[in-house]
Amino acid sequence: MLSCMHMLMYTLENMHNNSPSHVKCWWWWWRVVLIHWFLVSGLQAQQAYLNNDQLDCDNNSNNTKGFVCNGPRKSCLSYLTFRSAPPSYDSPPSIAYLLNSNPSDIATINQISDVNKIPKDTVLIVPVNCSCSGHFYQYNASYTLKYDFENYFTLANNTYQGLTTCQALKAHNPYYYRNLSVGMDLLVPLMCACPTANQTAAGFNYLLTYLVTWGDYISSIADTFGVDDIQSIFDANSLSSDLIFPFTPILVPLKNPPTRIQTTLSPPTAPPPPKSPVIPNGGGADSSKKWVYVGVGIGAALLVLLMPSGIIFCLLRRRLQSRQDKPVPGAGGGTKKPSYSMENNISLSVSSGGIRHAVESLTVYKYEELQKAAGFFGEANRIKGCVYRGLIKGDDAAIKMMKGDVSEEINILKLINHSNVIRLSGFCVHKGNTYLVYEYAENGSLSDWLHGDGRIGSTLGWKQRVQIACDVANALNYLHNFTNPPCIHKNLKSSNILLDGNMRGKVANFGLARRLENEEEGGGRLQLTRHVVGTQGYIAPEYMENGLITPELDAFAFGVVILELLTGKEAVPSQNKGGRGVVCVSKRGA
Repeated sequence: MLSCMHMLMYTLENMHNNSPSHVKCWWWWWRVVLIHWFLVSGLQAQQAYLNNDQLDCDNNSNNTKGFVCNGPRKSCLSYLTFRSAPPSYDSPPSIAYLLNSNPSDIATINQISDVNKIPKDTVLIVPVNCSCSGHFYQYNASYTLKYDFENYFTLANNTYQGLTTCQALKAHNPYYYRNLSVGMDLLVPLMCACPTANQTAAGFNYLLTYLVTWGDYISSIADTFGVDDIQSIFDANSLSSDLIFPFTPILVPLKNPPTRIQTTLSPPTAPPPPKSPVIPNGGGADSSKKWVYVGVGIGAALLVLLMPSGIIFCLLRRRLQSRQDKPVPGAGGGTKKPSYSMENNISLSVSSGGIRHAVESLTVYKYEELQKAAGFFGEANRIKGCVYRGLIKGDDAAIKMMKGDVSEEINILKLINHSNVIRLSGFCVHKGNTYLVYEYAENGSLSDWLHGDGRIGSTLGWKQRVQIACDVANALNYLHNFTNPPCIHKNLKSSNILLDGNMRGKVANFGLARRLENEEEGGGRLQLTRHVVGTQGYIAPEYMENGLITPELDAFAFGVVILELLTGKEAVPSQNKGGRGVVCVSKRGA
């Protein structure tokens, strides 16, 4: 915007210098109008929602640094929220120490004692003096590193629950993220904001930074803080839909200072039925009529929203039934139909709210906990490569150590809930490495069973092979048609299909997966890339030659897996093994 203003000012300056003296005054008038217009438009701009960008510490976009200074006031009274976390932060003094606030202010606004312990996950309101620092609003706290496993990412998302970001911590502290050590003092910029000119004109005097948790949605947040105009929350965060993510801050515009939050803890239950309104005599009749109109409007809106959902449900059900009626060939196996839950999948496909309610929260593990669970990552616990078997709270788990940016895989898997897709239960970040904790597949990979590395004396029967093929088909159908946006695995192969204790197939390894974020209705589902990656023998020709990413890419790889199941041969024969592998031929135009 500034460059555009400079260009226009430069043009006006040239016109001014080359114009007669009797019109030069007009150029000065236009310059003033332009400057005023740009300043006003800047003041009216809203904040940008994080949208999970904070999970990628290398993503240095502006919205990861904090809320932009775009209001007429450079400082103001603002409010944060924080959930009590025993045993470290479960009293006003301990929380005030962490957030650099006043214990008595926290106790007063939340109507609690300033000495008693607070139940776990109680949402507390914390008043702070928010001010501009450079280009961003913030309220500064300080923190001394106490443990070896602490870093910018865990500090932002675990200790401070999302009130800051690892990008903001990196920008405000001189220490390289790999050189952090116990005893270092860090500056912690907490995310707050002041109202814009538009918000002030609409009667909003305060902005509250609310931390989203599992099961939250915009309407429930509005109800919690008594916000009648739900659209004001959408506008304050530049949201076009109600899809929000845990560990992200949402700005809530308030006309009056907030009071004690009555609802606490995690996923909210359904609200109780409203009490019958009592219509007082006199002037209260208009107010009660207003709520009647609001109720009728909400009911009509819900009816309009549910009608397309019902239509989509019927169409998808008819489509899937037609697919399931086709028999799957297999010697001695008869006909097998896919065995996934239609009800769950439909809910995930038609509403983002369904996704949020279906997904279990990811656990943030401590490195010491995973190290102990995996036998200090010794050879005895190694499954293959950098994957180790661990025992966490009595349950078996697969712990995968990864380097580099794995935020995309986390973002995809945390929104997936399907019995034929390997489940991600949590993660840990330690010294630049990310440890992903998955459910444990007792029987290893399909590749091990098909190509000679399975259990001695055991082979897959035809019924098992047909069932595994159906399981993989279910998983792909779910990824392509019931996730929003659709997800392409891009690396489907027999070694990425794991078998659980019941020999049921589960698709794993989403490191190369891609979401079709820019899919437009009626425009086809495809993306192009110049970076072609995959496994030889499973790569579709159109992807290898043109970088075309579509659901058919996974369908091609699935066909290769089917051939492996039928023949027992590898897609590409290993050089140290005799025999021939599966040969896939593709003819142009066929």
